[in-house]
Order: sequence, then C-alpha cells, then structure tokens
Amino acid sequence: MGLQIFTTGGTIEGLDYNETNQASHSNSITIKEFLDASEIHFKYSLDSLFRKDSRFITNDDRSLIVEKIKVSPYKRILITHGTYTMAETAIYLGKLNLDKTIVLTGAFVLGTKKNTDALKNLEYAISHLKLLTKGVYIVMDGVIFNWHNVRKNLEKNRFEVLHK
Repeated sequence: MGLQIFTTGGTIEGLDYNETNQASHSNSITIKEFLDASEIHFKYSLDSLFRKDSRFITNDDRSLIVEKIKVSPYKRILITHGTYTMAETAIYLGKLNLDKTIVLTGAFVLGTKKNTDALKNLEYAISHLKLLTKGVYIVMDGVIFNWHNVRKNLEKNRFEVLHK
C-alpha cells in the first residue's frame, strides 16, 4: 500500500498557539517521529503543507490541500489537522467528490504530552485507511466518521455523528 500524508499543524504536532496563530515550535514533534515510533513498513510520502492552529485555516488553505491531493499519485491520503475545524475541512473536501480515499485525524492532547492521543489516532487512521472506500472521513478516538455526518462537540471536546 502506498500512502500520501499531508500535515497542516495542530495539536497532534504538539504546537501551542497564541491568538495570532504564532506556534511555539520549542516543544513540537513531527509526524515523521510518530511514524518512526510505529515502525511503519510501507511506502509513504510525507509533506508539510503548513503549520496552523485549525481555527486559522482558510478556504485558500483548503484549496491548497485540494490541489495537493489532486496531483498526488496516491489514492489513499491522510491529513493531520487540528480538531477545531477538522469537520469543516472534511465537508469542504467531501463536497468535491474526489476520486480518492481521504482520512483526517489529529489529537485532543498535545502530541508532546505523555497522555497524548496523537499516536493512537494516527495508527488507527492509517490502519483503517487501507480498508475504507473512496470518500472523506474523520478518524478520531477509535471512531470513523463520514464527512457529511460529523460535528465537533466543543463542550465535550469530541466528535459526534449528526444523525444516527
């Protein structure tokens, strides 16, 4: 299996942000470090598109993601993304009906913290990316959400299905 991974910043990379989207890189971790820790043994391409708190991701940023997806030779795409607007990006991508399998994942706890969910979410997303059909999904906390049936519950800090 070949896999394209695009990173966009967020908590999964251990980045703390201030109100102007200035990331503190002193305690960051790379997705490559997580992949190395997981001893991934398949072909993948890893590209950092930008490093932003997802609250500051714009439709121009989403357009960049789309263009990178379109030119990627891989049919399976993983996007690491901040959780605040992950659902919005999934909807943006899902409406385009791209001919690829796209999974977005991230973390609720900084990737540099001992109790982070980053590695677990990343491994679960990768393992299920191999099995999912064409479409756009969010994979968080051991749950797979379809792009058109997900929202982030800010009060409970988790993703939920819109309609059961």
